[in-house]
Order: sequence, then structure tokens, then C-alpha cells
Amino acid sequence: MSGDTNAVQGGRRISAHAVCAAIRDDIVSGAYQPGSRLTEELLARRYGVSRVPVREALRTLESEGFVTTRRHAGACVAQPSEREAADLLDIRALLEPLGAARAAQRRTEAHLKVLRGLVRLGRERAQGGQLGELRPLGDWFHETLAQASGSPSLAALLVQLRRKTAWVYAAAPGARSAPPEGAARPDPAARAVESWAEHGALVDAVARGDADRARALAAAHTERSLSEYRLRRPIPVRTSKHSVNTASGRN
Repeated sequence: MSGDTNAVQGGRRISAHAVCAAIRDDIVSGAYQPGSRLTEELLARRYGVSRVPVREALRTLESEGFVTTRRHAGACVAQPSEREAADLLDIRALLEPLGAARAAQRRTEAHLKVLRGLVRLGRERAQGGQLGELRPLGDWFHETLAQASGSPSLAALLVQLRRKTAWVYAAAPGARSAPPEGAARPDPAARAVESWAEHGALVDAVARGDADRARALAAAHTERSLSEYRLRRPIPVRTSKHSVNTASGRN
């Protein structure tokens, strides 16, 4: 299958894009820890494809900042510094309000239908205490809002920023689970209800075509959300260049 970026699995063709998405999801979920080696042979075996789409996927992930190539080690999961982690929050704080303002100007009725449906579901789940179901709904909501901006480049960047922020600030062994001394402990259920109310107000502004209001609401929502990330430690960064683990598949 030389030169072909697709692989055949169970009689169906698997694209390099699908392989890339699978590896990225495993990195974000923590299946591959920062610094872990990503060998083409092991990845091809894990995902049931040839090494060609894996190689293409690793190149894409390197361009996105999830993977880095080291001398004598090959491809490894990236190890972002705390400065890079802080930069992600600052960039999101600038771009998400811009995306919301553009969405107010360019959204379609199809976008509004999806956004309103997601807000309805999110509010129901939040009020019912079904917090475990909110993350995929939130991801879907923000991806749709980004697409409603009418700018494929901006939408792709916003989606990538959200993925990387979630990955970099993912809870890790030893990360603090309590707020700093003197700070109030957040109530996840109450914050979820509040967050989806904010989503609803944002959709109303987008539906009215009120770009200024949409920008302001998105800025306030983003700042509240990102402040929660700032209470966490980013994923630990190793200092030894020789501390590299071989990635292994999950059971």
C-alpha cells in the first residue's frame, strides 16, 4: 500500500485523518503520557492499520503541537511548558469572543437549530445532575459555535485550542484537587447549571445578530471557564531528556 494514506480494516478503508483523530483522542485522554514514545509499528498494531497512515497522522499531530520528534527517540508525545500552557489560555480568551461575534453576523438557521437543541439538552442534564454527559455536549456546542463564525480557519483553530487546553490542564497524579487556601470550593453542579445558562444567553445574542453582546458574553464565559483551569497545575513536564516511556495500548 505504498504511498497510500488509507488503510483497510475489516473490509473498509480507514483514512489517515481517522487514525490522526484516534491518536489525538488517546493523547488528550491520557492513554499516552507526555514524553511517551509513539512508534509507528506499535501504533499501526493498536489501530489495525499499516504504518503509512500512522506516519501521516504523526506529521499532522506534530504540526498541531501534540507530538514532537526527538533525536534518537523518534516521535513522542509533546511536553508543553507552563508558559506554553498559560499562553493557550490567553489565546483562547482573545479568539473565542471573536468567534462568537462572527457567529452573530454569519450564523445560519441550521447552526441556530443545533445550538438551541444543545442548550436544551445541556440544561436538562445539568439540572438533573448528569454531569458526566455534559463534556461531549459542551464540545459539540463550542464546535458548532465556531463553525457558525463562517471562517474555517478560525473554527479549526478554536477547536484545536480547546482540545489542547483540556489536554495540558488535565488532572494528573499529584495535581491538586482542592482550591488554594482561602479560596471557595467550587460546586460542580451549580457551575454546570450556570455555564449552560451562559450558553443559552450567548445563543440568544447570536440569534439576534447582536455581535457586541455575543462578544461580551463569550468573553465573560471564557474568563470564568479559564479561571478554573488556572486553579489546576498543567500536566507535569519532565526535565530529563532520557526519561521516555514506550507507549502501550489500553486494555
